[in-house]
Amino acid sequence: MSSAALLEHVLSRRSSDLVMSTDSLHDSLHAHLAHWGLRSFSSDADYFAWQRAALSVADLKQLAEQVERKRSGARQDEIAFYDVTAQPQILPVLYSQRYEYFMEIGHRVASRIASAGTVLDFGCGVGILTTFYARQYPETQFVGVDRSPGSIAVAHARARELGLRNVCFECRDVDVEALQGSYEHIIATHALVQSEQDLGIPSRSWTTFERVRDEPQQATFERRTGIDVRLDRLSAVLNPSGRMMLFEKTRQLARRVPFQRALARRGLQLVESPELIRYCLVEEVADDGPFYVVEKESLRSFAWDEAPEPDEGMPFDRSLLQSAPQDLQDSDMPLYENHWPSAQRAWESLVGRLVEQEETRRESDGRQLHVELGTADGLVYLYCANTFDQRQLILVEGRRKGMLDSYYREILSS
Repeated sequence: MSSAALLEHVLSRRSSDLVMSTDSLHDSLHAHLAHWGLRSFSSDADYFAWQRAALSVADLKQLAEQVERKRSGARQDEIAFYDVTAQPQILPVLYSQRYEYFMEIGHRVASRIASAGTVLDFGCGVGILTTFYARQYPETQFVGVDRSPGSIAVAHARARELGLRNVCFECRDVDVEALQGSYEHIIATHALVQSEQDLGIPSRSWTTFERVRDEPQQATFERRTGIDVRLDRLSAVLNPSGRMMLFEKTRQLARRVPFQRALARRGLQLVESPELIRYCLVEEVADDGPFYVVEKESLRSFAWDEAPEPDEGMPFDRSLLQSAPQDLQDSDMPLYENHWPSAQRAWESLVGRLVEQEETRRESDGRQLHVELGTADGLVYLYCANTFDQRQLILVEGRRKGMLDSYYREILSS
């Protein structure tokens, strides 16, 4: 078979993963979540009213205590938290907060696994999505792995209740023991990067979004977040021609870049353009991702992108500022304000920039902070930047300079 024919064959096979319509998957997933007792809410008030009606005071106290302990990051406290959330009266209430997460991830993964013979769902929890995948593809063998005994017990029971013969669950902590078997697909969503508060790796300086390629620094990040052992053990059981589907809380560039580099270091290549996903936790909006599809061996791959994502900052246009309406000039609103990465480009484009005050310093969390107050083309500006990719530019007329003087001092004293 020629190289062109081989490529066409592989791409054709992969396109068959998408045969099930999105509408059909959505309908099936809604019904599956209802079977688990999960409900969809768009109002915090409605959700918490249900929570108070469904859970006792003792249940709520127990949950609050476990949440507080989980914040310590200790392995046993995390396992204990998920054991508690697997209790039958707590499970549907707590996991209903993640209803949209299950919908967004469930249909994306399910539409990509039709051709797989064996699938590992790493960090499967109580098996909500694992059992959904198994119901959709009865000819595929699924294994769900999680380190919470309480969660795995529930997963076993629910699989039996659903009459599923193509799925099994293992209580295994990959941080301390290796995985077994060999898999064509591996799923890991919100399971690899557990350190949600970890800031990631800073840029070279406050003037750039670029990260140096520092192997010791990269290795420290992987060890600190636990992805070194987890990725190594998942890679070890992935078939040479297999694929991984990954979705973690790595939206911030400082976390996204080292996570992508961790994948690349293990020979994993992008086979789809990464997708940023937005969903709601009741009323709270979560921007997570990207959703990655990677393979060890790929005939077509995408380049890893380490640039900031396109943002919503207002383009800087000096002519528009000059013609700002009088009501804006008379208000407390700035003539221009940008809190996005594009604020750096706007700052760089200021004509005749004259710095009056500035300070660059190292903060207690390790980030380098730069704050600058000055004038440019008859306007007063304040610019703030740090090495964890935050940028801010504010412009006002000269008569309102006092407003930015106060803000400058406030930033430096906070």
